[in-house]
Amino acid sequence: MQAFTAEMAGTLYQVLVTVGQTVSAGEDLYILESMKMEVPFSSPVAGRVATIHKNPGDFVNEGDPILTLEPLR
Repeated sequence: MQAFTAEMAGTLYQVLVTVGQTVSAGEDLYILESMKMEVPFSSPVAGRVATIHKNPGDFVNEGDPILTLEPLR
């Protein structure tokens, strides 16, 4: 399992995936809003979304878990 954590403090603006969804390397997973900027974060690997820990609108601190991916075999 690979956990994706917030790289900065801000608001989780949008989650672009759902639990169970298969994602490709480079696919955007979620968007954080920080300092009035929307910053997308993408997956470095292909995998399946196992867990989404936060909801859109939630405030996150740097290091808070956003979602977890299970690598594809």
